[in-house]
Amino acid sequence: MALFFHFGPNTFTDSEWGTGLAEPSVFNPTRLNTTQWVQVAKDAGFNRVILTAKHHDGFCLWSSEYTDYSVKSSSWRNGTGDVVKELALSAKEAGVDLGLYLSPWDRHEVSYGKTLECNEFYMGQMTELLTRYGEIKEVWLDGAKGEGEKDMEYFFDTWFSLIHQLQPGAVIFSDAGPDTRWIGDEAGVAGSTCWSLFNRSTAKIGGTDPLSVITISNMRFLSTSRPSNRYSQGGDPSGHDWVPAECDVSIRPGWFWHASEIPKSAMRLLDIYYNSVGRNCLLLLNVPPNSSGLLSAEDTQVLQEFAELRKLIFSNNLAKNGLFSASSTRGGTNDSRFKPFNVLEEGIYTYWAPEENQSDWELHLDLQESLSFNVLRVQEPIHMGQRIIEFHLEIKEDGDWKKVINGTTVGYQRFLQFPTVESQHLKFVIDKTRADPFISFLGIHMDKFSSVDNKFDNSSQLHFNSSVVLQQARWNHFLNSSELLQQTTQNHAQSAAM
Repeated sequence: MALFFHFGPNTFTDSEWGTGLAEPSVFNPTRLNTTQWVQVAKDAGFNRVILTAKHHDGFCLWSSEYTDYSVKSSSWRNGTGDVVKELALSAKEAGVDLGLYLSPWDRHEVSYGKTLECNEFYMGQMTELLTRYGEIKEVWLDGAKGEGEKDMEYFFDTWFSLIHQLQPGAVIFSDAGPDTRWIGDEAGVAGSTCWSLFNRSTAKIGGTDPLSVITISNMRFLSTSRPSNRYSQGGDPSGHDWVPAECDVSIRPGWFWHASEIPKSAMRLLDIYYNSVGRNCLLLLNVPPNSSGLLSAEDTQVLQEFAELRKLIFSNNLAKNGLFSASSTRGGTNDSRFKPFNVLEEGIYTYWAPEENQSDWELHLDLQESLSFNVLRVQEPIHMGQRIIEFHLEIKEDGDWKKVINGTTVGYQRFLQFPTVESQHLKFVIDKTRADPFISFLGIHMDKFSSVDNKFDNSSQLHFNSSVVLQQARWNHFLNSSELLQQTTQNHAQSAAM
């Protein structure tokens, strides 16, 4: 999981897509503290942060030699400040990875629309970012551009070569990779089938609809949400490229901070977690710093509650004391390298492997007592490839086997939720694969917070600035996570004491 920080003049002008005409003086975060940003991320279990070093308005959060439209023309730090530098230092001290977003669309730069000149301009700024701030783990870019803007050809392949040359350890995100791809929505929801395999040639960076206007109850809102891309959501089991998916979503209705908006609840983030991290994807959660230069208290509280929810659910693997057996084990039961018990060990480098060229693949689990559960967690050792196409879980009930849930792809990690069941005996069955299946982890968990029958759709994101947002959001805020967490934590402690 990574945190995205959308920050810039838009933060101070109550905008989403800046025009590039805002005076640099509007940027003045009087209490900016990137150490707080990084610590909030780390405490909530996020191991990477990504900053909008330059958004579509063209304003640079570092002092660029290619434009004066940057922090050096602001009053912040008397024009000597550098947000990128401060965040890089904070991330390094905390042991958190750093990523940077540099928007190709630049509404301030006069060379925009002049193909050769603007591509050279972009590469110059990219070189500054990738040579001044130490190791960069991810470079994030897209093809977003408003309707009616100048035509512009981006030299993506040249950019990618430059990035890999300057930062060999960095992954590059875009709609089509090359290293990690956009999932196809801005709701943080992956397809229920999600392959890391992909054909980059079938996707186009920026091949999406332009900015549109949505009318709701006589109010007009700008929507930057791009239409769902089913190919991006699902990937391709026959794909030639390894391009895992990344799910980007904002904790608030907008991507930049607005005083009128409130964050999603921790329960909503948990639902997003199941549908992103739990579907073989990276979750990139945007938490925008406010106009003082801090992550807001209400956002921070939600992230803390979100972390606590995950801890309460996933820290206890109900299978940990169980007895595992398998339909077959490669090398026989005496070969510990591939034994079924390996699926209890965290990490992808230990795993269960069946005998080669089999058609039946099953893992049997005896919990040694009857337990209630409603979440299945499975992992494949993806350095060996993504192999599983279909699987299902069964439990023994009154002496008979009963199917609980079906699943498709697994990949790095898959979560499946289902109505609560109770049993002592479980059977994990792999129905179809691309090659001999391997399982590196299998967990059984109890989620006392979610309800599989109480999901709501958030397939689109609206971006607007109005006090109506606050009222509507409060009305629709479907669950008070704080009260629920407090009550459950108390019950958890009482049970542990008994």
